[in-house]
Order: sequence, then C-alpha cells, then structure tokens
Amino acid sequence: MFARLRRTPFGVQVLIGLVLGIVLGALARSMGGTSEDPNWLTTTLTTIGSTFVTLLRVLVPPLVLLAVVTSIANLRQVTNAARLAWQTLLWFAVTALISVAIGIVIGLVTDPGGRSSVAADAAREPSSTGSWLDFLQGIVPGNTFALAGSAGDDGSVTLNFNVLQLLVIAIALGVAVLKVGDKAEPVLTVARSGLAVVQTVLWWVIRLAPIGTVGLLGKAVASYGWDALSPLAVFVADVYVGLALVVFVVYPVLLRAHGLSIRSFFAGVWPATQLAFVSRSSIGTLPVTQKVTEDLGVPQSYASFAVPLGATTKMDGCAAIYPALAAIFVAGFFGVDLSVTDYLLIAFVSVVGSAATAGLTGATVMLTLTLSTLGLPLAGVGLLLAIDPILDMGRTAVNVTGQALVPTLVAKREGILDAERYRNPRAVAEPVAV
Repeated sequence: MFARLRRTPFGVQVLIGLVLGIVLGALARSMGGTSEDPNWLTTTLTTIGSTFVTLLRVLVPPLVLLAVVTSIANLRQVTNAARLAWQTLLWFAVTALISVAIGIVIGLVTDPGGRSSVAADAAREPSSTGSWLDFLQGIVPGNTFALAGSAGDDGSVTLNFNVLQLLVIAIALGVAVLKVGDKAEPVLTVARSGLAVVQTVLWWVIRLAPIGTVGLLGKAVASYGWDALSPLAVFVADVYVGLALVVFVVYPVLLRAHGLSIRSFFAGVWPATQLAFVSRSSIGTLPVTQKVTEDLGVPQSYASFAVPLGATTKMDGCAAIYPALAAIFVAGFFGVDLSVTDYLLIAFVSVVGSAATAGLTGATVMLTLTLSTLGLPLAGVGLLLAIDPILDMGRTAVNVTGQALVPTLVAKREGILDAERYRNPRAVAEPVAV
C-alpha cells in the first residue's frame, strides 16, 4: 500500500488531501461542538494542520538566514545584483498597483457597503492597528535573532520571529562576509553546509503536505460557518472575483508578455498556492514558495533574496485588493463619499503600505492603516471580522502566487532563468546539496 502511495504523483496526493479535508471537515461540522469545546474530529484535524504549519515555520529562520547569507556571498560572481533588487521592487509595485486598480473598479461598480445587510452594531474597532511608524519598528532588529515575546491570557510566553528583521540581519551578515573576503570563507562554508541540511529537512516536511492539507482544510470547513456570508455576500463575491482576475487574467498576461508558458508556471507554483490557501500563512508557506520558485528555474542566489522579501512585502491579496474593497465598503456603509484624491490614497497605501506593516501579521493591520489614512471610522473593521478567515484563504493564495511570479518574471527579463527547468518544474524534487 505504501509503495503504491509513493508512486502516486505528488500533485494527485495533494488533491486527495483536499477532498479528504473537505469530507472530514463537513463530517466534523455535522458532529456539533463549539470553538471552546470542539468535538474529537475537529480537534484532530486542528492538531494535524497546526503541527504541519509549525514544522514549516520552524524552518523559516534558518532557511532565510543561511540562504540569504550564501546568496549575497555568491554575488561576487554576479554583475547585476543591484539591478535585480530594483527590478524586484519595481515589479512588486507594478503588480500591486494593477491589483488595487482592479479592487477599486469592482468596488465602484458593485457598491458592497450600500448593498450589505450586516447589522450596524457589529461595528467595533480592532485590537491591533497599523501606522506608518510601524515601518521603522518592523525593519530595525530588536535583537540578534529577530525574536519577540508575547504574553498569553494564561500567563504563558510565546516567542515569534520577525521575518523582515531576520532578512535585514541576514543581508548585513552577507555583506559583511563579502567585505571580509577570504577570512570569512570558513563561515561561508558552514553556511552552505547548513543550508544543504535545512533543504533536506524541508524536503521531508514538504512530503507531508497532503496530510497537512487534510488537517488544515478540514479544520477550516469545520470551524468557519457560512451563515455569516449572507449579509456580506456582495463583498465576499467582490473579493474573490478580484482575486480571480489577478491570478487568472493579470498573471497569465504578464507571463505571456514575457514569453513564458502559463501552464508551466501554474503547474510549478501549485504546491505553494494550495498550501497558502489552506494554511492562511505566507510566512508558513515561505519554505515551499522558495522551493517552487527555484524549481521554476529561478537561480537560488536570487530566489533566496526575492522570495523572503516578497513574503513580507508582496501581498496582492491582503495589501492591494482587500484593503481597497474594504475601504470602499466601509465608506459606503457609513455614507461617506470618497473623492478622486481618496482613491489615489488607497492606491498609494496599497503599493507602499505593506512594507509599513511588514513586521506585523494579518490583513486587519493593513486595513486599519488604509482606513486611518482616509479618515474613515476604524469601527468599520468589526463589520468584516466574522468572514475574515474565509476571505483570508483566497487572499493568502494570491499573495504567495505573486511572490513566486515576480522573481520568475525578473529572472526572465535579466536572462538568468533556466528555461529547461521552467518548462519542466519539479515542485517536490529532493534538493541538491549546495
């Protein structure tokens, strides 16, 4: 049985996991239970899914640190490193601008706020908000390991890492290795060996993705009720239509304009996209995103810089389409007329604001930054909280797909894309030692 399962293509295994997750999630939901006292099946699915995401998140710090240090050290052989960085940031901005324009147009056509039946007493301000000062707090490392502690209600302390700060630390170390030269060669040798080990462990974890998918999607189906959708049906439809337009229209157009196969890209990026959908975590998906980007033919020396940067600042779903539509929704709900200047501000915040909130988590922070910039009531955020998990699945899938797309486009433009690997991506091939 196990031998037959191993011969099954990985993509098919993931699809089986998706189907099983939906079936088991529906069964768990029919068994009853609450968020405080879930039934045994919901608890099991939640444990499987959270364990899988935890395994991926554990690999993020060493992967980012070792990959970025070694990639910067390898820039000694690359003459266009600065150009690659600027091209990456430029295409991050271009795709974000296109995405926010789509969100604004959809919002203007459908008027989701005026057509909502959600109760006004659901309006309340969120517990966390975003501001432009968060950019400085998010980019300056607070300690050597970019760790931050948070206290739980039960008195427990949880440590979390800030990926943007970790990226800054890794870049500084990589530049230092370049500056020191031959004396830093032993450090570079250790970093390369460590990266090979981390990649091997990553491959083991990726092979568990079908099982993780069962738990993550099953938990989502069991936990997120659809009753909350009806009062906000127009808004939900707007968000998913906007996301679909970006993924299935904008991205294919950009790929075709660069002479790249649409089918090859989506076949290669699929493992990261589906994991992002069920896990709702760009950071948790980061190791897989980097792996599929490299398997699409993007050089590791470039992907190890561009993908972590994208995971913290490239969010076409959470930081472009969603805040644009949500701002229009809140304005319509409270009867506030938006001017042309307001729409330009929405576009500006969506293109630049994701960097300002990169040290924080969740689309809620990005939304509060947009609303506060426009002078709209922050209490409007509470109107959308009930359906946020359902929307977050699609938003994160688009985020991650875009995070793999931009490095692919830039690599093609700069002539460093491996065309043969792109035509035949190996999404779960065992990593080769560095």
